[in-house]
Amino acid sequence: MQNESTGVSFFSRTPTECPVCETKFYREEMRTGRGRLIAGNLTRELRRTYEPSKKYGAVHPLVYPVTVCPACYYAAYAQDFGSVPEHTRRSLSDAAEGRVATVGQILDNIDFTRARGLKEGLAGYFLAAVCYDQFPREFGPTVKQGLSCMRAAWICNDLHAAEPGENYDRLAYLFYRKARFFYALAVEQEQNGTQSIPNGFHLGPDLDKNYGYDGILYIAGLLDWLYGPRKDKQKRRLGLERSKRTVARIFGMGRASRDKPAAILDNAREVYEEIAHELGLENLDPEKDDG
Repeated sequence: MQNESTGVSFFSRTPTECPVCETKFYREEMRTGRGRLIAGNLTRELRRTYEPSKKYGAVHPLVYPVTVCPACYYAAYAQDFGSVPEHTRRSLSDAAEGRVATVGQILDNIDFTRARGLKEGLAGYFLAAVCYDQFPREFGPTVKQGLSCMRAAWICNDLHAAEPGENYDRLAYLFYRKARFFYALAVEQEQNGTQSIPNGFHLGPDLDKNYGYDGILYIAGLLDWLYGPRKDKQKRRLGLERSKRTVARIFGMGRASRDKPAAILDNAREVYEEIAHELGLENLDPEKDDG
């Protein structure tokens, strides 16, 4: 129950009130320190892996960032959860039954009043992606939907590793496709001024480091390359050219890129070269790419 605690997490002593249905609940937080997190490798998707510890076993930090009302399944990142505009609140309230029913069709035995597992983490990100669809542009909802879908795909991969016969790999593919859509849209909206990337929000994409707008560009280009159109050769080529331009923007004018983290520059250069190779182009320098 919500007064329980584990070696990995605890429930806040101060209740949180849902702004949509007024239910009071206790938010679960992850404990830090004491060897709970043993950092592993960084993947091409900028996801930080963690090694299981002898004392705590496998720990999944990603299941905690989204605040979810256990009654109406309204979900958002902590800084947005209590700041819902009135017209958004009404829309979220009207859609509450649909949210609960949809999650029940995808995942069983979900319970946000107990310590979270991978399924609750997945449900939380799915619900966040759904709920941010109702938020006004001042909240920068598009990139938050993209981030939520990306992390949902990661958790699906974890679930597939644990339960390989449950089709979580197919669900991961769907979330990657949705993440591709939202990241591409976020970049487009930032460029045309219809929606800005939110200030002060941890853009990740993982929790260990905030790669900011460069991370958005990189993930947008990576996902467009991996999950963009393939059957139509002309659409594929146009998508690859867009992906190449997007990734090249990370490098700017060369000197400016030297102060950026090596992790994103190395990954971006590798992805850029693979995209260029698929386009039949060789020996290109992303720092000199003029589109």
